[in-house]
Amino acid sequence: MQTEAGTTLTPEPDHATGAAAPTRHRPRLFWVVIVVAVVWLALDQVTKYLAEQHLTQGDPIPLVGGLLQLRLIYNSGAAFSLATGATGLLTILAVSVVVYIIWSARRLGSLGWAWGLGLLLGGATGNLTDRLFRPPNFGEGHVVDFLALPNFPVFNVADMGITAAAILIGWQALRGVSPDGSRSGGDAADERRPDPADD
Repeated sequence: MQTEAGTTLTPEPDHATGAAAPTRHRPRLFWVVIVVAVVWLALDQVTKYLAEQHLTQGDPIPLVGGLLQLRLIYNSGAAFSLATGATGLLTILAVSVVVYIIWSARRLGSLGWAWGLGLLLGGATGNLTDRLFRPPNFGEGHVVDFLALPNFPVFNVADMGITAAAILIGWQALRGVSPDGSRSGGDAADERRPDPADD
């Protein structure tokens, strides 16, 4: 069922009465996911381009008193240089993640989840773009990393988006907020209450 305001209501079981209770799905939140993802993807690709234009492998540039370094490397693994050498498998996994996020975004009812999934989609797509279109081969390209902290793997803006997404999604889960905006725990009325961040 869809309201005049464009909010889709999907029946859910009412734990108190057994009757169906509506959960709000907001079509506009799909576009929040897409816009956040596109902006983050653009930021990721622009910074990678600048890194390649102004940095040289093996010649790091210290910033913030050496706390942060600009250090250009080409990573065949996942975020933060994990699973190095498994680029083909990571490409397939990234494509699957992107497709799943886009499919899930159609039924969101929580702004917090929308931001989290948008950052995750933007980060995953940023690194996937490198794997698809950079050397050595299509689907096996190496990801551009250029940000380095002490005792920490070199990373990029896409990795930052993935990390921020994990924090946001984890926070929503700890609050008991489901992707559709409903809340777990408490009485039945609380479980059907939408995420306050949407108001």
